[in-house]
Amino acid sequence: MIKVYGITTCGSVKKAISFFKAKVVPYSFIDLKTTAISEAKLEEWLSKKPLSVVFNTKGTKFKTLNLTKEISDEEKKSWLLREQLLFKRPIVECEDGALLVGFDEEVYAKTFA
Repeated sequence: MIKVYGITTCGSVKKAISFFKAKVVPYSFIDLKTTAISEAKLEEWLSKKPLSVVFNTKGTKFKTLNLTKEISDEEKKSWLLREQLLFKRPIVECEDGALLVGFDEEVYAKTFA
């Protein structure tokens, strides 16, 4: 079963969940507001996707924290472990080990055909 990490109020997460429901793809949902991502899990994700993809510089949380895009990768990792809402959403762990970040209907359609 795939795992979908996100928050229920996020538009991209809602689109992903609607996609999975429409395609009858079983999934489990992990709420980033209530579940802390471990450093080991972060490193696992970063072995599959670059930090620039996983770290969301366009979201509300990034803006409200007054962060700049010039912060170092180490600072970004530290922030991700403290502020779960800085993750780009959704993060989808596929059964084959692949990792999808964000919602792109074309990518999802190919991955879950």
